[in-house]
Amino acid sequence: MRGPAASAAALLLCASASSPGPDGGTAASPALIGALRATIPLNPISVSDDPYVGWRGRTPPTPASGSVCAVRLETDGKHYRLATFPAESQARSDGYRVTHTGACGTCSTLQDLAVYLERPDLTAPVRRCGMMTDAKSLQCLEQLGFTPACARTWFFNAQNTRRVCFGECVRSWISGEASTHDGELNDCLRCDEERSGPVFKAVAGRTRRNSGIVSSIPRHDQEVAHVVHDYFPDAGTVEPPR
Repeated sequence: MRGPAASAAALLLCASASSPGPDGGTAASPALIGALRATIPLNPISVSDDPYVGWRGRTPPTPASGSVCAVRLETDGKHYRLATFPAESQARSDGYRVTHTGACGTCSTLQDLAVYLERPDLTAPVRRCGMMTDAKSLQCLEQLGFTPACARTWFFNAQNTRRVCFGECVRSWISGEASTHDGELNDCLRCDEERSGPVFKAVAGRTRRNSGIVSSIPRHDQEVAHVVHDYFPDAGTVEPPR
């Protein structure tokens, strides 16, 4: 099976692995989602060229153990700064709130956090985006609510997975197999996680797991960070179930 339909299937089957799939129970109030979307980062991280080309044949560096990406709201309660700290204690002492573990990246903004919290299952909307041409696919990802830089990162991730995991993902799509079997990822998701995941995580910064958002893909408890999203207490607080 070749052509646009098969390519889209490969893209869609694997899009959820690097930035894990459907949410398993984390919820946010509409007020919090709205507050997150209304914020403006003063120093967002951008991406222009395909990072999979730049890192081809090499493994990107992983964040130092204990490092966190954190945000500090300005006095207007709307603008904020992103910063990577070696430890949560240092972030808090500087007036920052942790938004995910590891280093900041293109998807570390509060707007992108809102997308993960608001859309517990990204598979169906991403499927619609994947059926389009490259230019329209990127625009479609932005229309899901992602910032332009985060949308581009997802787009590049999907393109790479399509290149390197095409066979595995088409077989998964045709067979309709589940994401996991006996606790193990299916071949498509495993291929994506191993061959696209490292670059995605290094560039995007934020994933569901390191943001404390539970995924439907079974993970060990220690893989899901305990992050409390308490930027606007009046709008509600979100933290992963213990």
